[in-house]
Amino acid sequence: MYKLRPPRPHAGMQIMILPVCRMASAPLEPGLSRSALGFGSSIASEDSSKPGFFGILCLGLVSSLLFSAVASAQSLYEGVARGSLRQQGARNAPMDEDEIETDRDSFTPSTKVVGRGRLVIESAYSFIDNQTVPETHSLPELVSRYGLNEWFELRFGYNYEVGGAGNPISGNVPDDLEQEPEIEEEARLLYGGKAWVSEQDSWIPESSIILQGFTPTSGKETATSFSTSYVFGWKLRNNWVWDSAIRHSISSFEGDHFNVWSPSTVLKVPMGERWKAHAEYFGVFTEGREKESTQHFFSPGLHYLFTPDLEIGVRVGWGLNDQAPNFFANIGGGIRF
Repeated sequence: MYKLRPPRPHAGMQIMILPVCRMASAPLEPGLSRSALGFGSSIASEDSSKPGFFGILCLGLVSSLLFSAVASAQSLYEGVARGSLRQQGARNAPMDEDEIETDRDSFTPSTKVVGRGRLVIESAYSFIDNQTVPETHSLPELVSRYGLNEWFELRFGYNYEVGGAGNPISGNVPDDLEQEPEIEEEARLLYGGKAWVSEQDSWIPESSIILQGFTPTSGKETATSFSTSYVFGWKLRNNWVWDSAIRHSISSFEGDHFNVWSPSTVLKVPMGERWKAHAEYFGVFTEGREKESTQHFFSPGLHYLFTPDLEIGVRVGWGLNDQAPNFFANIGGGIRF
């Protein structure tokens, strides 16, 4: 396998992170309401012109991805470059020489591709407890990933949603932010590809890029949307994995076209040979919308590996601000052929 190493990743991360942080910490317009943004009732107040606490929190979390990478470069270098060959080999090995690693385990996708000639099928069910409208059910969140070679995979999938609002908590479905007082149904096809960009080398992270399209097959919406994700991460000396991602998508609602940014970061901790736990933050922010939306989430999860080719996982989460859903739960799995 050959390596593709882009220019220093932290420069690109800085370019993508700063616009998101500015949106997260930007003041809300007076009179802004949750119902117009997709979830909940009015949040306008006399203090709405001041940056919110969670906007500042997001600014610190996402910006820290850049500065933490630089600050921890020395320790990562000592662990990887000094001779922890076993650890580095496990992180950089193709998936077909290691265990299955699905993209559905967390909102943040995996940095790996499936490998030449391998097929991974992932599926999940999500329940979302919305603020003031009926709950949302999302299934089967199906994604099939086939490796054309060691660094590129094709992706094809399907999903169906029913409820009072869209599904902002799954990485393989588009970021729908509108709400409806009545039950709405919608189905979409997913298609795209994922390219492995770089392997972990000293403090340079392992990274991948995902390009996906979403075309409605039923429901009120008829416009196709697209998303681009850049995911990067490190395997640390204690075998913990720290992955982060930034996703951008183009969306629309009632003729209003706008951008959606979704930063995320997750820490994955092995618990023996078969169990893994994780803790994750992710956010969903609009840019250029008539009435902007900001949603923040915290999500822990637990995953079990039956065999190197079969896994199941559960994750739950809570919205951290008034524009986000109250609670969500997701259960699913993946199998590799």
